[in-house]
Amino acid sequence: MRILVIEDDELTAQALTTILTAHHYAVEVAKDGKSGLALLDSFEYDLLILDVGLPDLNGIEVCRQVRSAAPTPDKPHTPQLPILLLTAYQSPHDRALGLDAGADDYVVKPFDEEELVARIRALLRRASSTGTPMLEWGDLELNPSSCEVSYGSTPLILTPKEYGLLELFLRNSRRVFSCGNILEHLWAYDAPGEEAVRTHIKGLRQKLKAVGAPADFIETVYGIGYRLKPLSNAALLTSTIPTSVEQEVRSKLGAVWTSYKERINEQIAIIERVACESDWTLQASATRQAHTLAGALGTFGFTEGSQIARNIEQILAGCPLKPRALTQLQELLATLRRVIDVPASSSAPICPEVTPAIANLATVQLPSILVISQDRDFLDALESEFLLWNYQCTIATTAKAVIKICQNDAPSLVLLDLDCFDSISTSMALLTSLQQCCSTIPTIVLTSHNELTERLEVSRHGGRLLLQKTTPIPQVLEAVSQVLQRALPTPSKILVVDDDIALLDALTVLLSPWGLKVYTLNDPHRFWETLETVSPDVLVLDLEFPDFKGIELCQVVRNDLHWNHLPVVILTAHSESETISQVFAAGADDFVSKPIVGAELVARILNRLERVRLVRQILDTDPLTGVMNRQKSTQELEAFLRSSDRSHQSVAIAVIDVDHLRSVNAQYGHAAGDAVLRQFGHLLQQSFCSEDIVARWGGEEFVIGMYGVTREDGVQRLMQVLERLNQQALTTENGEIVHVSFSAGVAQYPEDGKDLKTLYRTADLALRQAKRLREETHSQHTISSILPAESDVVLKS
Repeated sequence: MRILVIEDDELTAQALTTILTAHHYAVEVAKDGKSGLALLDSFEYDLLILDVGLPDLNGIEVCRQVRSAAPTPDKPHTPQLPILLLTAYQSPHDRALGLDAGADDYVVKPFDEEELVARIRALLRRASSTGTPMLEWGDLELNPSSCEVSYGSTPLILTPKEYGLLELFLRNSRRVFSCGNILEHLWAYDAPGEEAVRTHIKGLRQKLKAVGAPADFIETVYGIGYRLKPLSNAALLTSTIPTSVEQEVRSKLGAVWTSYKERINEQIAIIERVACESDWTLQASATRQAHTLAGALGTFGFTEGSQIARNIEQILAGCPLKPRALTQLQELLATLRRVIDVPASSSAPICPEVTPAIANLATVQLPSILVISQDRDFLDALESEFLLWNYQCTIATTAKAVIKICQNDAPSLVLLDLDCFDSISTSMALLTSLQQCCSTIPTIVLTSHNELTERLEVSRHGGRLLLQKTTPIPQVLEAVSQVLQRALPTPSKILVVDDDIALLDALTVLLSPWGLKVYTLNDPHRFWETLETVSPDVLVLDLEFPDFKGIELCQVVRNDLHWNHLPVVILTAHSESETISQVFAAGADDFVSKPIVGAELVARILNRLERVRLVRQILDTDPLTGVMNRQKSTQELEAFLRSSDRSHQSVAIAVIDVDHLRSVNAQYGHAAGDAVLRQFGHLLQQSFCSEDIVARWGGEEFVIGMYGVTREDGVQRLMQVLERLNQQALTTENGEIVHVSFSAGVAQYPEDGKDLKTLYRTADLALRQAKRLREETHSQHTISSILPAESDVVLKS
């Protein structure tokens, strides 16, 4: 497994490298945030260990950038990369900042080796398809805690790379790995060629065969790579027991400490110059050295030294230092010198064993709704209705409980009763907190009032939808369902056509745990009507049917204008080159030989789905700004209007125009204009909820769709965006600062139009009047540049 460490303290980085290498991890180190991000852009990693106090770009910002990064074809899983923050900052506020930024775990320096490695194993387990500490495949067992491997009762002696290969396969037992994938996971900078992978695979197969495993225990999958094969019973042999890595780790840590002892003395000398010579120019540097020592010393067994360094850091943070503080600082430094001159303890303090929860990945999780209310009658009615809708319900009555629940076990949606708290300000503060710590969780607000000011407050603080508390409970649940449908990912649909009913049932069981919605058909004569009804993401066809061939069905699909891009996988019992050629000539994307091996079929289907997702992303996204394009947003906006008809909710449509973009192109060049549009699109994405629709319709024109929002609420949201835009300057590729603004018109469905075309025209008319008003009055006021469709200016026109 490949781990990236971003740590500016060389001593701590070397210690981490020593520990992790001894546990068979491939480790790379970056000394600052920018270098770390560059490595993440270039290579794929299984885990990121991140210091907070980094130069230039701190760890919190690095964490945020990793989480907000868009997946790419060669690194689709980077935004979900497990992140472990490793820092000397230990206050609850610092922990909250790190976890809110997207970190998965938080370890305070000085760290205990046993606890750190256990937490790393836990994070890797969560990220992989295996949930148990002991990795098993038939008679093979691998214990990540002790790095021991055995087949049956026979231990296996493996090289570090052979161990890494086996662990990679076991943690991803259903996945097929190409040579390139294996190189990315197991090697650092000095990656060899693919021939080295084949050599290690060959050596591992020979060792497994020597202890009784089948010769094809690690199987070659034609055209893809390697994977584990289901095992049969095998004879057991005996061998020697592998030695523990614990003594080796401690020996290597001792060598690291010896090589860096002089560096530690230099760091202490900088602090002494402040304490003894009153060299105040070094106070900032001394504070940083103390912070570094607080994290590093405990790693090598100097627990007391780490605490002393932490106390020194706190004293140095005061400005200016009083005589009493200087005296205390000198005493602490003298104690620190005595402590580090004593050999580090041979065994680090043992922390309680961390036992992570074991997740059942095959279990389908029901949507969980967090309800914030103290109204007993309302809660009783709601809970009864939740049972009918198959939703899980959690109730909270205090703001503190809400934040804790969202951080520990994030719900699918929050339902907030404004009457739960004494004042509206408390409710709004909670809404703001939810947006800061759990911005992806949609919030529906219930209110007993129907005032514009309250609606504006809810909109400003991130509420997704506002309902009257008198709304019938079934309608409330209907609104919850609609919001969840927009917020939750839709499972990919697979249509399998085969006349063997037993095989169809088996494939349903095999594919469903992977989050795939499987539809089966055993009568090929109903193929076309089923295809149009299901509208699958991948089509799986048997090669032979009683009346016609699967190849013919594939050709029918390829000849249709609507379906000709649908991925098709052929199932065949024939593996002759002539049959394979016919399959691909008919337009199939892939084939799987019968008898079907589950892991191979899953790997090929997931591969097709990933390509479909990337193609859709290209087709649905404006390449310059990264927001939706006109075609995709039109479909989504039409869906908004249909949903509005069912739930009787308003929809606001805003048309936005970047002012004077032609002047920017004329003065700075079209590349500068493109840079302005790109940054403006990013600003819009940051300013609106994930359920809102943000799109570019061409040139400098953008369109925003806001569900459950009135035209007045929409104007308020756009005014906030304009204020943010006025507070920051956009830059060209050459670093030149460009100040831009925008004008907008907002229309409301259904009051200003019964269809999208009419709504767009109405909002565009308001936009043109806003531009004219601003030019005639030479006004810089935000209100003059954003007009609702029902304003006096628009109505008079």
